[in-house]
Amino acid sequence: MSRRKKKKHHEEEVGEAWLLPYADILTLLLALFIVLFSMSSIDAAKFAAMSAAFSENLSGGTGILNFPSPTQENGELSPDEQEKREKEENEVNDQVAAEKVEKLELQTIQQKVNTYIQTENLGDMLETSLTDEGLLLTIRDNVLFASGSADVRPQDLQVANEISELLVMDPPRNIIISGHTDNVPISNPRFESNWELSVMRAINFMKIILKNENLDPSWFSAKGFGEFEPIASNDSEEGRSKNRRVEVLILPRSSN
Repeated sequence: MSRRKKKKHHEEEVGEAWLLPYADILTLLLALFIVLFSMSSIDAAKFAAMSAAFSENLSGGTGILNFPSPTQENGELSPDEQEKREKEENEVNDQVAAEKVEKLELQTIQQKVNTYIQTENLGDMLETSLTDEGLLLTIRDNVLFASGSADVRPQDLQVANEISELLVMDPPRNIIISGHTDNVPISNPRFESNWELSVMRAINFMKIILKNENLDPSWFSAKGFGEFEPIASNDSEEGRSKNRRVEVLILPRSSN
């Protein structure tokens, strides 16, 4: 009889031993739920401090509270992220504002050039347009050069000189002068291709422009595209005439 009673008493002691750690777990869970309930009313800095303290005290810094702030999970930003976003937004706004100012300045230059064209009755020779690249002045085929030649005609030197005056700007801008031709093969001992002809036309016109002492050559460059950038069909004489041209591209200051 005594043996059975002793065994039963031992089983009861073992069965009650789990109550103490269970109570500890419940206490920790209660503390966790209190923190989770209250964190909607605390800021990110306080939550981070509380999380670090609980994690260190309860589980050596690797506990259940080591996770991102709920304010970030709900779509809100940390102070550093908010500052970064505001900086990026300000940069974008500044860029947009600068582009608007630049567009207005190019429009002012265009009006100046258009006034000159109208005053000198050069509408059939020159035209301007605002493009994504900048302000484009197109000099048509009936100005500057004789057929197959890259030398500026003496009777057109005055027009070239007056164009150079229109390119004097403060502050200065980068300017690209480009030559273009139609697709009719050139038969000329001086030039082996339309590409060479277009390059020399751009360079020779630029030389005339840069005789103006108020222009800095470092802001200028020349290109030749031959027949490879047509603006009209080469199937008609009218289209080929449009493709034979010299272009002066005034770039935005933001691209300098």
